[in-house]
Amino acid sequence: MMASLLNTLTVAALLAAAVTTNQEQPGADRIAPSTALQEQPGADRILERVDENLYSETRVFESEMIIHGRRGSRTITSRTYAEGNERSFTEYLSPPREQGTKMLKLENQLWIYSPSTDRVIQISGHMLRQSVMGSDLSYEDMMETHRLTDVYHADMAGEETIDNRDTWVLDLTAKVEGLTYHSRKIWIDRERYVPLREDLFARGGQLLKRTELKDVRLIEGRWFPTTVIFRDMLKDGDGTEFRITEIEFDADIPGHIFTRAALR
Repeated sequence: MMASLLNTLTVAALLAAAVTTNQEQPGADRIAPSTALQEQPGADRILERVDENLYSETRVFESEMIIHGRRGSRTITSRTYAEGNERSFTEYLSPPREQGTKMLKLENQLWIYSPSTDRVIQISGHMLRQSVMGSDLSYEDMMETHRLTDVYHADMAGEETIDNRDTWVLDLTAKVEGLTYHSRKIWIDRERYVPLREDLFARGGQLLKRTELKDVRLIEGRWFPTTVIFRDMLKDGDGTEFRITEIEFDADIPGHIFTRAALR
């Protein structure tokens, strides 16, 4: 889901000029509150609604990634162009050390251009497990852009309240091989069909990552979390905060953006 948010996730995906011009209007919600709260669909249907809410044919967004490390925090800004879940192009805008770095994802392939070395490097194999610019995100996380319903089976685990929002709790188990996370526990806002929290587990059950999704806004007719906090549970630190500052869904994107030539 992280990139659904960056892509989507990325997650994101993946989220304030465009955001702040869209105020929350309950009447404009795709899900009527009374229906969402009174009727309980099955776990798989809930997951389908989440996918429908987060997915768009194309999107262009600017974001801030705030990395909270042991020695302090630093902020990296970027602009991302994404088409479905298969193609995305990101250019880092600041600080000067990262400015001009570019990242291209085409299906299951990932390339990075570094202006300091003037080289394009393909990220593959064990390199995918490395941290993205010292953050709590790995390159593997950025490659996880499947629709959840395509790769996970969902079971209802219960109901909880998070930040005064009623949620369904779903247990997700991989139904295909090769996923970064074998299972997930996800808390879904019952009214807006947006994830508010997610725990990501290895096959053996070890908790690897935790995400919190906040600042849910109504943008172009859909509820969308504009802040995601990622925590790598295997390392120290206060996590990485990902904020969408502008976003446009179903934008026109020139085809040449998604080519290796655009990296230089």
